Amino acid sequence: MIRPPVIQIVGYKNSGKTTLIKQLLSVFNSLKLRVAVIKHDVHGFEIDHEGTDTYAYRQQGAAAIAITSPYRTALIEEQQTPLEELIERFGSYDLILVEGFKQEAFSKIVMLRNGEDQKLLQELDQVKACVMRDIEMVEHGSPRIERVGIAAPLALFVADEIEKIAVWILGEAELVPLAE
Repeated sequence: MIRPPVIQIVGYKNSGKTTLIKQLLSVFNSLKLRVAVIKHDVHGFEIDHEGTDTYAYRQQGAAAIAITSPYRTALIEEQQTPLEELIERFGSYDLILVEGFKQEAFSKIVMLRNGEDQKLLQELDQVKACVMRDIEMVEHGSPRIERVGIAAPLALFVADEIEKIAVWILGEAELVPLAE
């Protein structure tokens, strides 16, 4: 099976990663693309809650639980799963958007809250684009980005340019939207 294209959306906390992904999903859904999202949470999370059968199974020591219906499937494992394994599981989708996993080696869009966040552009590999939230970073239509240490051309976007970002991702991923 051919692996679908993977695009990472990275940045510091509250940089707009989740908001951007939600907006991109709306655009890609309108193009009839099947998009999978993998989110990294360094703080841990709870997806199950007290009162459900799956919660009770976990409390009794189940190492993995799957629940499925005609409409969705959830898998809960009491272990970390490597990104590559998750990507393999999502092999039947058209595109995979990954939120986080800064040190992985996929094409990255870096979210910049302000000028201080620019250090990410030098610290990370495979940075292909950046999205700026702070309007002060954009003066007279020209983004102010320090290009020190960045060899490759960098696509620059303002956070509200969702359609332009989506088109860039489709080009980077070498995807052609399906005809309606």
